[in-house]
Amino acid sequence: MRLTPPFIRPLSAALLLLGLAAAPAVAAEPPTRAGTSFRTATELDQGGKATADASAGDYLYWSFPADAEQRPTVRATVKLPGTHTAETWRIDVYDGLRRRQSCQWGAQTRTAGAGASSIELACVLRTVRAWSEPWANDPLPGTYYVRLTAVDLPTADLGAKVAAEVRVESKDMGGAAAVDGSLGEPLVPGVATRATKESDDDTALSAVRPGDGWSSGWWSDRWVWTGVGAVLAALAGIAGYVLTRGSGRPSRVPPGA
Repeated sequence: MRLTPPFIRPLSAALLLLGLAAAPAVAAEPPTRAGTSFRTATELDQGGKATADASAGDYLYWSFPADAEQRPTVRATVKLPGTHTAETWRIDVYDGLRRRQSCQWGAQTRTAGAGASSIELACVLRTVRAWSEPWANDPLPGTYYVRLTAVDLPTADLGAKVAAEVRVESKDMGGAAAVDGSLGEPLVPGVATRATKESDDDTALSAVRPGDGWSSGWWSDRWVWTGVGAVLAALAGIAGYVLTRGSGRPSRVPPGA
C-alpha cells in the first residue's frame, strides 16, 4: 500500500482553494425575454443586453436604473423575417413616473424597407438630474422603461416572428451636470408603498439599482474644483499683496513724517 506524506493533503487543499479563487466569476446570463407592460418589464442592468423572441405587433418592455449625472443611451436591434413589407419601428424611454423622455439624438424611429434583414434604433437621453422642479419634465434618478414596438404595421406582417436585442449604457457627466438638491427617494416602483409601511423587510417592487447604489446627491467633483479655485484665489491674493506692498519706508524719510 502506498502512503501519502502528511504534508501533501494540506498542500493539495490549499492549491484547490487557490484555483477556485483565481477562477473567473461566472457572468450573469442576459435576459432572454421582454415584458408586455410597464408592470411586467424585464429588468436589465446598465452595460448589459437583453434579447427576446416576439411577434411583430407586440409591445416589448424592459427596465433599467439610471442615477444622477448619468446620460443613458439605449440601443435596439430588431431582426426581421425573410419576407415582409416596409415596417416602421420605434423605441421610447419613460422615467419612473412613466413620463416619456425625449431623446437628445439618435434614430428613435426608423423604417426598414421590404426585404431588409434588420433595423437598428438608438436613443440618447438627457443627463439625469438629482433634483428638479415639480412642473419640469427633467429625467430624475430611478427606474427607466424601454418600449420597443412596430408603428402602423401592415396587416400582412402582423404576427410575424422577430428577434429583438436591447443594450443600455451610460456616460458619467460628472460635476458639470450636478445641481443643488436631491430626491428623498429614487423613482422606482413601490417606493411610495414601502415608505408608508413600518416593517423593515418590505422591499420595492423593482430590484433594479446601480451597481454602487443610489448616489446621495450632495457629492460631486464640483467640490474638488471649488476647493482648488479657493486655494488658487488665496495664492493670487498673497502674490498681489507681495507685489504691491513695496519695500517699506524709504531710509531718507524720518519716522513720524
